[in-house]
Amino acid sequence: MPRKKKSRKVGQIGVRKDPERKPRPNVPTGKKPGKGKQPGHRNAGEKAPNKSESNKAKRDPRVGSKRPIALIKSEPKKYATPTQELAALEADSKLALLLDKLDNGDTISVSEQQYVDEKLDRHRVLCDLLGIDLEEDDDSDDPFDKLDALNPDDYKQ
Repeated sequence: MPRKKKSRKVGQIGVRKDPERKPRPNVPTGKKPGKGKQPGHRNAGEKAPNKSESNKAKRDPRVGSKRPIALIKSEPKKYATPTQELAALEADSKLALLLDKLDNGDTISVSEQQYVDEKLDRHRVLCDLLGIDLEEDDDSDDPFDKLDALNPDDYKQ
C-alpha cells in the first residue's frame, strides 16, 4: 500500500458563498477609521495657522502660568495677638546681635541700623498697646523697700 503524504489543506467546509447575493446594508464596507492620533504626531511640526488663528498673537506653546513669582518673601509675618508679636521680637536673634554690637560701641551698616530702628519702634508700639512701661528702672525696685513700707496694722481686723 503506497504511502500518502499528509496535507495541511483541508477540503471545503460548509457551503460556498452565492456570488449574486448582496451584502447587508448595516455592515459598513471599506476601511475602518483609526483610533487615536497618527504615528509620529508628537514629533510633527506645528500646523499652518488658519485665518482665525493668524489674527491672534503668537502664543507660547509651553503651558503654564505667566505670572511672575516673587523670589523674596516680602510679606511680614502675621501674628494673632500683640503678645505673640512682642515675644517674637524679643526672641529675634538678629536684633539681639545688632543690639549687642551697639552696646559694645561697634559700628553697624546703614541697612542694619534701619532694621534695628524699625524693630525698636515696633517694640515701643507693642509695649504701649499692652500697657508695659519701658521707663521703669529695675535697679531702683528693691523688694526690701516695699517691705519697710508695709504697715502690719493695715492687715488687722
